Amino acid sequence: MQIGIVSTGIYLPETYITGAEIARLAGIPEAVVEEKMGIKKKPVPGPGDHTCEMGIKAARIAIDKAGIDPMGIDLVIYIGEEYKEYPLWTAGIKLQEEIGARNAWAFDAALRCGTTVMALKLAKGMMLSDSCINTVLLAGGYRNGDFIDYQNPRTRFMYNLGAGGGAILLKKGHDGNLLLETEMITDGSFSEDVVVVAGGTKNPMSRENLERGLYQLDVLDPKGMKERLEKKSMGNFLDVIRNSVERSGYKERDISYVGMLHMKRSAHDYVLRELGLKDTNSIYLEDYGHIGQIDQILSLELAEKSGKLKDGDIAVLVSAGIGYAWGATTIRWGKGEL
Repeated sequence: MQIGIVSTGIYLPETYITGAEIARLAGIPEAVVEEKMGIKKKPVPGPGDHTCEMGIKAARIAIDKAGIDPMGIDLVIYIGEEYKEYPLWTAGIKLQEEIGARNAWAFDAALRCGTTVMALKLAKGMMLSDSCINTVLLAGGYRNGDFIDYQNPRTRFMYNLGAGGGAILLKKGHDGNLLLETEMITDGSFSEDVVVVAGGTKNPMSRENLERGLYQLDVLDPKGMKERLEKKSMGNFLDVIRNSVERSGYKERDISYVGMLHMKRSAHDYVLRELGLKDTNSIYLEDYGHIGQIDQILSLELAEKSGKLKDGDIAVLVSAGIGYAWGATTIRWGKGEL
């Protein structure tokens, strides 16, 4: 049974911060931010741009594009961040209610910036195993840039964190944009490297912790994490891509497009070179920054709008999330049978 992507939706705040502004806040050269980090600008949340709310807006766009009745949706999976309107809350149920999917049931999924790719695998498995689940909506928002202190050099690799919402609508038996195989890797040796120190059970929020800035993202072992990531990260990126494509019945040479998360330009270029691809086979998100797990949906939409995808193309969505997790999903774009 085929599972196809019927539509996608993206919501981006109207407000942006530029690379030049980030450079001034961080006290580093503008060229480092724009060229090395690859940030020309990135969206930042306005007053009403709450996490789940941005996912709701993206979901409505996807539903409108598909021209379906929300009552026909069987399952809603919230793929946005855990940092949202309330600290203890099931956002998927709120999203379900707001879009009018009252015949569905809903839950939240989380794997940091790897959530969308993981949720595609999860949704496909549930659809294939349950005859009652035929149409699934994945949607959520992201604004973890709120946790960034531009004066903290340990979190410099996260200066690209932006804000936005994304949604993907899947349907069983749909004959276009076929969702194929997903490959995931997680490595627990990184599980406590990047955290918000205060606010959990180990270190509850207090006035002192607020004054010390412990409510922001930090890297507990920057030297150790850098050394371990250098040994594993790029290799894992390539492994999940290659394994996803191979398990989908294709070869590395068949890849036409890679929808990659935003990362420093040199890493982006390295992945493409190792796959034998050119700049034209991807879109570098220098005008958006890293909107977490929304990056893959954004890249796919940008590719479709710019004509980079045609019927029969093999597209791979690639993610990585702190923890650490790497994931890739292969899609056979356009109409037609496998």
